[in-house]
Amino acid sequence: MLKFELAKRGDSPLKILCLGAHSDDIEIGCGGTILRLLEECDVEETYWVVFSAREQRAMEAKESANLFLRGVRHKNVVIHSYRDGYFPYSGAEIKDHFEELKTTISPDVIFTHYRHDLHQDHRLISELTWNTFRDHMILEYEIPKYDGDLGTPNFFIHLADETGKKKIEHIMKHFGSQDSRQWFTEDTFLSLLTLRGMESNAPQKYAEAFYCRKVVL
Repeated sequence: MLKFELAKRGDSPLKILCLGAHSDDIEIGCGGTILRLLEECDVEETYWVVFSAREQRAMEAKESANLFLRGVRHKNVVIHSYRDGYFPYSGAEIKDHFEELKTTISPDVIFTHYRHDLHQDHRLISELTWNTFRDHMILEYEIPKYDGDLGTPNFFIHLADETGKKKIEHIMKHFGSQDSRQWFTEDTFLSLLTLRGMESNAPQKYAEAFYCRKVVL
């Protein structure tokens, strides 16, 4: 299986941009990868942007982001409060935020939603990511849910056993508002890590999967 190194060569530290429609999306989609990158790479700056989180959800999002980004020298956690499920009707305002981001950070890697995600908010964030950042490494993460829209990813990041479990512990600890959702369980998240680990022959069983549409070696 071909391997691609995310770590930059030389002395230049990494700059990372994480984009999520809702307050737990980034953690679910790429939380393990973030933990691994922070452990193995020199990460100088991270922008963590959540577009829909109000009241309790906003507090959860901020506390979780600060935990996942512990140790980052320059971290910017931005929480917006757009109405959940209505992003396509606020598209112009959300696009303005993307245009502002473009002038603020030139990331080495961007984590965003899967282009064919069936949730309309997720799709819009993915579309605007590609509209805005045209010369960047973009990895689209996946979110398990009722819609049954998991696809066939082509980019895998292996996780150590400890890292995979730490990701799930962090998610379950910080998003108590989601406890009533049937799918929001340790089993769901662990099953997906295990499935993607099996598909990519992960040495410690777990992996997160992404959709990489353009890459230059």
